[in-house]
Amino acid sequence: MSLDLSEIACNIEAREDGLWTSRTHSKVSYPDEGNDACFAVEDASFWFRHRNNCILQAMTAYPPSGTLFDIGGGNGYVARAVQDAGTDVVLVEPGAAGAQNARVRGVRHVVHSTLENAGFQGKTLPAVGLFDVLEHIQDDQAFLENLNRLMWPDGRVYVTVPAYPALWSREDDVAGHWRRYTLGSLSRVLNRSGFAVEFATHFFAFLPVPILLMRVLPYRLRRQSSQNDNGRMKAEHQPGTLAAGVLRMLTRRELSRVAAGRRSAFGASCLAVARKS
Repeated sequence: MSLDLSEIACNIEAREDGLWTSRTHSKVSYPDEGNDACFAVEDASFWFRHRNNCILQAMTAYPPSGTLFDIGGGNGYVARAVQDAGTDVVLVEPGAAGAQNARVRGVRHVVHSTLENAGFQGKTLPAVGLFDVLEHIQDDQAFLENLNRLMWPDGRVYVTVPAYPALWSREDDVAGHWRRYTLGSLSRVLNRSGFAVEFATHFFAFLPVPILLMRVLPYRLRRQSSQNDNGRMKAEHQPGTLAAGVLRMLTRRELSRVAAGRRSAFGASCLAVARKS
């Protein structure tokens, strides 16, 4: 795909290394080292792999009308999978490390910018992905209303977010989250912002109890793990052989529900597909 992004975004320019970058940059609610920490575990992580599979199944059932703009797409783990599945993708990532990692990963079109700083023109984005992004935005409704203005008529947005305010823990503090969602609160903010929800479900149904025991209770009891953040993240995302086998069985079962368009009422994350009204 040959794509001149300057035709639809007034505040970006192409660099010699093929990366696009905005002329201005804004601070976002995400730790500077977050993308590199994720990059170290993504390829071997059951969590990132299962989230990708659920997203791709949702996109198969509710296909985008054109290029998917993956906003806040980090290291391009989702964008590369969508690209490999045959959909054109533009990754828009405010973190310099994430944008560079996405290029290393092979994402063809990467913009180092926030959505706002890029200066996209109205009605120019066919489809948008927000994969664990909304929880980092203080005013999620204002963000979604602006996104609605930038999208094609009938354009689709694909969203994943962490679920259940009751599961708030130190990891949410460190990650720069403003909130966790329910299916109801996610659907309401999408509806209020001019989107009609076509499909919404929980996934990671097997994680709320471990999160409660391993994250929430220690957080509320003010007990801090002796393991550093990177070590704990690797242990959580790359389980041992026996646990990995159980997880494969559980994720296959859950993926089949998403593929069949069946809503799950319980899980540590929410997935929604919505169309611009």
